[in-house]
Amino acid sequence: MPNFDPLTYRYSSRRNVVYAKNGVCCTSVPLGAQVGLDVLKNGGNAVDAAVAMAGAMPLLEPTGNGLGSDCFALVWIEKEKKLYGLNASGVAPMALSADEVRAKGFSEVPEEGWLPTMVPGAPAGWSALNARFGTKPLSELFAPAISYAENGYAVPVNVGKLWVRDSKRIARVMAQDPAPYEYWWKCFMKLDGSPYRAGDVFRFPAYADTMRSLAETNCESYYRGELMERIVAHSRATGGYFCEDDFKSYHPEWVEPITQDYRGYTVCEIPPNGHGITVLMVLGMLNGLTLPEKREDADYYHKVMEAIKLAFADTKTYVAAPRYMKTKVSELLSPDYLAARRALITDKALEPKAGDPHCGGTIYLCTADAEGNMVSLIQSNYCGFGAGIAIPGTGICLQDRGACFSMQPGHANEAAPRKYPYHTIIPGFLTRDGQPVGPFGIMGGYMQPQGHVQVAMNLIDFHLNPQMALDAPRWLWERDNRIYVEPHFPTALAKALQKRGHRIEVCLDPGVFGRGQMILRMENGTLIGGTESRTDSNIACF
Repeated sequence: MPNFDPLTYRYSSRRNVVYAKNGVCCTSVPLGAQVGLDVLKNGGNAVDAAVAMAGAMPLLEPTGNGLGSDCFALVWIEKEKKLYGLNASGVAPMALSADEVRAKGFSEVPEEGWLPTMVPGAPAGWSALNARFGTKPLSELFAPAISYAENGYAVPVNVGKLWVRDSKRIARVMAQDPAPYEYWWKCFMKLDGSPYRAGDVFRFPAYADTMRSLAETNCESYYRGELMERIVAHSRATGGYFCEDDFKSYHPEWVEPITQDYRGYTVCEIPPNGHGITVLMVLGMLNGLTLPEKREDADYYHKVMEAIKLAFADTKTYVAAPRYMKTKVSELLSPDYLAARRALITDKALEPKAGDPHCGGTIYLCTADAEGNMVSLIQSNYCGFGAGIAIPGTGICLQDRGACFSMQPGHANEAAPRKYPYHTIIPGFLTRDGQPVGPFGIMGGYMQPQGHVQVAMNLIDFHLNPQMALDAPRWLWERDNRIYVEPHFPTALAKALQKRGHRIEVCLDPGVFGRGQMILRMENGTLIGGTESRTDSNIACF
């Protein structure tokens, strides 16, 4: 065959928005979107499609999520004219605490091994979505994942790139203590010890077996059956912290979405322990500012960057598991408090500090069906392959979300037993005048709320179509005044922002800037899809 580099593209390509009448499914790998489309064409609804995609994505994109992931979802049910929120994030085991982390010699929770591993929430989330809103049995919804696991699929380009990168991370910790990671290596590396690359065929029979067990038991085997027993046994054998009751006591939570009105639209997010509230705080601050009419204006970028920094300073300080938060969501979203934070924005870059509100590897998918139902769902390991721990004989790869815990004594997000950690994954949803506009999301750690803000503003303020809203050059605030921008970020804007005190650095890795999807519904019912140009994303529709 011809010799070429699948990661190099000399010429920019253009994607159009996609219109469809009967249903749309968007996610970061083509086969994942196709799984959802097949469900819709066989009579399933948007929730059925989302659950089928969520069950397949740990196999199709294991560099971002696994059978040991967490998930969150926003679900619009048309017949009820209501948006539902689901928090299926996991909790720390009873035996894990900040003191235990310190006793192991760590000043921060590491990203590998048993210390950052929480009880996974994703399978319970799939079951909860299916039980409440689904129309198809899990046996039917998980059939595509089972088929791909047994017969294999060709690894996509960007998944292969991330596979190579993350295998190096796991190899480093394996060299120190191989026992917890040996089965992961056996599952996710080829027989010659090399990682899977673009075009390689990946098969995972153990994954198929686990999906059959989940389908037969409505995911109960994961928390109160054979799969739970296997997870706990491996944990005990290799120095982990899980016990049976950690799983038996776990249940996902239905939550009320939190919202912020912005320029005639309502932006909806999942409440803490996620940091969707960061998005709402930023938009609340921007509500009171005059923004340029043109997107390519340094004043626009500067004001949004400053609002992002101020919001993050607060959420990283105050956001935690709800019952541990000393600050109320209503206080952080108070118009008076946001006005006080807004007043700190001048024409110069600031060093962000938390205010006092009391004074006043992830995958994303979205679906829509002909009946008007829509789903925004995000699912994540946190770092690539997560903790690097896989459970023998199951295909379960465990997340490392506990790395988001604080080790600061007394911090609202300090690690503690049975506690949710601060969570970076956030699904988004737009409504207008009580009617659904559509789901959207940007995956990628602390880029996610920044991506939500940028994409929502592209759509609302600058009237870009969904594809353009996703394609537009992005930026990422990291810390202090450092801002990463994409190579095609306008040079003149970068120089203007530097004059205002921002440290602008060009980043060549497109993955840093997140990976997004969006579906909008027109007044006549026609669906419009946009998908991420920075990865292997695809829209499937009919």
